[in-house]
Amino acid sequence: MDPVPEHEHKEYRWGMAVDLGRCNGCAACVAACHVENSVPVAGPADHLKGREMSWLRIEPFYEKGEVAFLPMLCQQCDNAPCESVCPVFAAYHNPEGLNVQVYNRCVGTRYCSNNCPYKVRRFNWWQHRWPEPSDRMRNPDVQVREVG
Repeated sequence: MDPVPEHEHKEYRWGMAVDLGRCNGCAACVAACHVENSVPVAGPADHLKGREMSWLRIEPFYEKGEVAFLPMLCQQCDNAPCESVCPVFAAYHNPEGLNVQVYNRCVGTRYCSNNCPYKVRRFNWWQHRWPEPSDRMRNPDVQVREVG
C-alpha cells in the first residue's frame, strides 16, 4: 500500500495549543466546541444510550488523592487515519490544514470512528432536536450535524 502523500498548506495552517498546567476541568472548551461546530447536546438520557456527539471531552486522572484533567480532542491530524479509510470521502483534509467531515455525505460505515486512536470521531444514528433556546446557539457558518 502506498503511503499517504504529504498535505500542502500554501497560505497557512491552523493549529491549537492547550496549556495542560492550567486546565481545571471546567469544560468551557467542550461547550465552545459544541457551539462552534453546531453539534447538538444530547442530554443525560440520550448520553446513557450512547448518543453523545462531542468531539472534545475532559478526561480526569486520579493519583494519590490528586486529580488532573486532560482535554481529549480531535487532533485535526495531518495524515488523519479517518481520512484514508472513508469510502465516500466524508472525512477529508481541507486546504487550511484541518481534518473535516461532510456529515451529509457520510454513509455510516464507522470506519472513521474505528480508525481514530483518540476515540473522538463518532457516528450519529440519531436525529437530535434543537428545543428553545438551544436552537439559537448554532453557528450560522457551519452545517448542523445531523445523522452521520
